[in-house]
Amino acid sequence: MSLVPAATRAVRLLRFLAAQAGPVSAAAIARGLDLPRSSAYQLLETLAEEGFVTHLPEERRWGLGVAAFEIGSAYLRHDPLERLARPLVARTAAQTGATAHLGVLHGADTLYLLKERPPHAPALVTGVGVRLPAHLTASGRAMLAWLPRAQVRALYPGPERFTTRTGRGPASPAELREVLALERRRGFSREDGQVTEGYTSVAATAFDHSGTPVAAIGLTLPCERPVTPGALAARARDAAAELTRRLGGRAP
Repeated sequence: MSLVPAATRAVRLLRFLAAQAGPVSAAAIARGLDLPRSSAYQLLETLAEEGFVTHLPEERRWGLGVAAFEIGSAYLRHDPLERLARPLVARTAAQTGATAHLGVLHGADTLYLLKERPPHAPALVTGVGVRLPAHLTASGRAMLAWLPRAQVRALYPGPERFTTRTGRGPASPAELREVLALERRRGFSREDGQVTEGYTSVAATAFDHSGTPVAAIGLTLPCERPVTPGALAARARDAAAELTRRLGGRAP
């Protein structure tokens, strides 16, 4: 249990806003965080005074403020996540012969921060800085599987949010919930040809100190390679567990 519950709620609120595609109403924030509406308003007003959130009166919505951008910019200058993950990603790629990635959630997208491609491995669309729909990628689903259901529901409210690249993958909130439940129980996510025809990927999640998913390490191979998904996933899970340890995190 947190010793500073108000601070915990404030951090959860900022994380919630960061995961949205745009500003949202106070009612949606209260529902998403399971807070009384009065408590949500108090948090929003306090964070607004410090510049971390901003109110859009005409839209009756709230979004992240300039102070949140400043913190994010400072993080990019320090890039501790990438520094801690880089040797793990490189080592896992060398061990498996697969292309290894580090991805984070950016709204409903997977944003790739690192990529390590072994010699002679084919080029892939998942380069550094590339964003792909999280519900299609193994890395994205590995993280979505550990988010609160309300947060996933806010990211994917209806079928219109489900784009496709190859005609495969979940196409509705119900299908996504089913896939995420299976992958959470299994401990890793897997996609076959949902991002690129002829390629399969597995991914596992790294967590912060509160058990929140902060990144995923993914491995991609051509489907023709004689490697079982379970064996490949074990390598991804080992790397993600080590990254969790380096971050001072814990699995839920």
